[in-house]
Amino acid sequence: MCGIERQQSMNSTEAALRDEIRELAEEAFHQKLISGHGDGPDINEYQIVYQGKPRHLPLEQARFFLTNLLYRSRIH
Repeated sequence: MCGIERQQSMNSTEAALRDEIRELAEEAFHQKLISGHGDGPDINEYQIVYQGKPRHLPLEQARFFLTNLLYRSRIH
């Protein structure tokens, strides 16, 4: 796999991850678990407003945070 192909596959993987995060964030927002969300200032980050504070998280960490937040809301 050449460098360009690797870059394109990373971009599609990152795009899929970003889409998954956006869906999780929308669900958390509608459940009033977060008060806002969106792309962060860095392409590798996602911004989540939790407890009134904006948090800029790396994409994997944002997915983990939202998944756990939604899970905890379902068991309580």
